[in-house]
Amino acid sequence: MLWIKNLARISPTTSSVGNLFRSSESFTLSSRFCTALQHQQPQSETVQAATEVVNGLEADRYDGLAPTKEGEKPRVLVLGSGWAGCRLMKGIDTSIYDVVCVSPRNHMVFTPLLASTCVGTLEFRSVAEPISRIQPAISREPGSYYFLANCSRLDSENHEVHCETVTDGLSTLKPWKFKIAYDKLILACGAEASTFGINGVLENAIFLREVHHAQEIRRKLLLNLMLSEVPGIGENEKKRLLHCVVVGGGPTGVEFSGELSDFIMKDVRQRYSHVKDDIRVTLIEARDILSSFDDRLRHYAIKQLNKSGVKLVRGIVKEVKPQKLILDDGTEVPYGLLVWSTGVGPSSFVRSLHLPKDPGGRIGIDEWMRVPSVEDVFAIGDCSGYLATTGKSTLPALAQVAEREGKYLANLLNVMGKAGGGRANSAKGMELGEPFVYKHMGSMATIGRYKALVDLRESKEGKGISMAGFVSWFIWRSAYLTRVVSWRNRFYVAINWLTTFVFGRDISRI
Repeated sequence: MLWIKNLARISPTTSSVGNLFRSSESFTLSSRFCTALQHQQPQSETVQAATEVVNGLEADRYDGLAPTKEGEKPRVLVLGSGWAGCRLMKGIDTSIYDVVCVSPRNHMVFTPLLASTCVGTLEFRSVAEPISRIQPAISREPGSYYFLANCSRLDSENHEVHCETVTDGLSTLKPWKFKIAYDKLILACGAEASTFGINGVLENAIFLREVHHAQEIRRKLLLNLMLSEVPGIGENEKKRLLHCVVVGGGPTGVEFSGELSDFIMKDVRQRYSHVKDDIRVTLIEARDILSSFDDRLRHYAIKQLNKSGVKLVRGIVKEVKPQKLILDDGTEVPYGLLVWSTGVGPSSFVRSLHLPKDPGGRIGIDEWMRVPSVEDVFAIGDCSGYLATTGKSTLPALAQVAEREGKYLANLLNVMGKAGGGRANSAKGMELGEPFVYKHMGSMATIGRYKALVDLRESKEGKGISMAGFVSWFIWRSAYLTRVVSWRNRFYVAINWLTTFVFGRDISRI
């Protein structure tokens, strides 16, 4: 019973709460963490404050990451885990910088394939890439971290951000507030779906931007299919449940409509044969669908969608109610599933920041991704746009734009770090080299029935390759398979595609 003897040797005083927090380093995870009052009050007061927290009492302080010291690597703080932020973290030199990421999700979503997960063509994990795989230093290096939190306030004068943990609405967990000091701050917090102030959209529609959105769409779709077969349900109610409405004729809305029509024609007709003639898909767009594509490709897409049973309606949604939406001409459209895909706009956090904004309300930046009015703050991705003083038009909210901005800024920060400009306020007057230049690589979209559109022109008026059909579909799949971040997920995607082709889509409602 050697362990009993060892236990008996332990002094009784070590079990007291006061001795648990005898030093500031034992109170925190590491010496890099601190409390806001740690340097302002005597040691006994620090112990008392820590004891109050243990007892569940409120203490007027923040825990967090203190400013970096001499001998430590400069800290790059990234807010967000989207295309821009993850590409920057992947390219940052962790021998120069410590990397800290704050985001309400611990993964990056491969959005071009997100629509495929809604109908079971792909599994959800196939489009989610953990941040720790994108940048392994976050889980290995002592000064690099990922925090499941949202940023609530930016204090650019003191080079600090205030954060609050995400608890997913659990009433048993109280959000913990903390702050992080940074040397370089990267705002890559993305954008949110645009509702244009239309009443009822937030309460009744489902967006398609996150994995949990796709999960909600899939559960709702399968629930409606099963409810429609229940004996005694009215004919009008059955038709409403089986009416899927997509608002927004951009690539996301068209691709989801195509995936949904494939699901209906290949799987629903076999496994829900009692209601196969009642299920419908309607795509509502205020103008032309796929407006950024070549006119010839747009007409081809319209023709193929009509063949797949997708009804195209031109109109503007005025109001959304729990079971129907109302168009500008007074037409009422009942629905069982409503997917909203009408573009993006600045998030509430971006709107709250006291930073210069571009004409669209996004964070204003110069040609080097800097926010000119504050030091050591950069913005990339959908949350940023060029200031009017640069003379450049704001780039579209596309994954390829965000990814290339992240790659450019990572290289710029690496150069700054090697030149001694990695610390806070140390890059003033530093030559930054060539500004960011975006070159459009083209657009692709699948429309179902093994058909897709490929438009490789730099602009709608430019010249280049544009094609449609089965070959384009093969190019679309090949291109996105190679763009999936890790070999692990490439394997998942390839196996899911093969399984779906051989056995059909998974229709389990889990």
